[in-house]
Amino acid sequence: MIPFLDLKKLHQLHAREIEEAVQRVVKSGWYILGPEVEAFEQEFAAYHGVDHAVAVANGTDAIELALRAADIGPGDEVITVSHTAMPTVTAIEATGATPILVDIEASTYTIDPIAIEAAITSRTKAIIPVHLYGHPADMAPIQQIASQHNLFILEDCAQAHGACYKKDRVGTLGHIAAFSFYPTKNLGAYGDGGAILTQDAALAARLRRLRFYGQDSRYTYVERGTNSRLDDIQAAILRVKLRYLDEHNSERRTIAKTYSDLLTQVVLPEEQSDCEHVYHLYVIRTPRRDELMKNLKERGIGTLIHYPVPIHLQESHHDLNYAKGSLPVTEQIVSEILSLPLYNSLEQQDVKIVAGSVNEVLA
Repeated sequence: MIPFLDLKKLHQLHAREIEEAVQRVVKSGWYILGPEVEAFEQEFAAYHGVDHAVAVANGTDAIELALRAADIGPGDEVITVSHTAMPTVTAIEATGATPILVDIEASTYTIDPIAIEAAITSRTKAIIPVHLYGHPADMAPIQQIASQHNLFILEDCAQAHGACYKKDRVGTLGHIAAFSFYPTKNLGAYGDGGAILTQDAALAARLRRLRFYGQDSRYTYVERGTNSRLDDIQAAILRVKLRYLDEHNSERRTIAKTYSDLLTQVVLPEEQSDCEHVYHLYVIRTPRRDELMKNLKERGIGTLIHYPVPIHLQESHHDLNYAKGSLPVTEQIVSEILSLPLYNSLEQQDVKIVAGSVNEVLA
């Protein structure tokens, strides 16, 4: 059996350090927005070379609060992609704003800048490029479009911790950035968690209020906020894992290279020359996707589809009024994509077995 993901093996990589960190918190008696959270915020900001990191309860909250901090809400439009995890759109809608879903580039599966330009209206206030699967979106034209139209850029970095675009880390390429620390992420907690990065001190101060009911000082509230706080146990775990993020990403790139060297019957993931892909997911394409998935399952190899139904065609979002065929690149690729096993501690022997099985099934 080769599972799609094995979180137990991931824990074993740094079990002693993580368990010591958890015990340190338990013994401290401070469990919410305490010294571990503050230390993690400082270290996460420093890793990216930015001034401010604000830890929150999860990645969805990170996007919602980032938009709210920028005064984006009812009557506003936010441009993003349909080919993403649902939380991207859920967070937009939680502010009262309207998601405007556009097509992607077939090479990287990230937002198409040409499609952004075509979707801008007088109500457009923000763009959310999603750095999907670990590959950065093409940010230079997005930055130019945003500058021309005075639009707010919020990077969705949930799948791209440590990825680089033109030597800059994702999360530093817009006005603000949102991260998820869901356990499967390249930097994953042992529960939910999220963070927001910004260079803007005023935005950071407002985010700290919004995550804690709008509190400005103890029991003094200056605006309506919410409860979105990272706990110190998760922060302590993330502090340990952050120290190994670059090493783990390098290992993921090695696994991905082995796949790419061995696979012969599929469309491989593409890495743009000015980017560093961190392979949160290794996603191949084949028109025989369903047949391949079935045969790999019979061989004991786990796979998943990220994502089989784009948001604009989900039953929950029919009211957005996107007809089938309206996002042709998105709709084509979702019928062909398949994510293969890729995680730290996955043995090279197992990578070769998976690749060989894919080649055999499709030969």
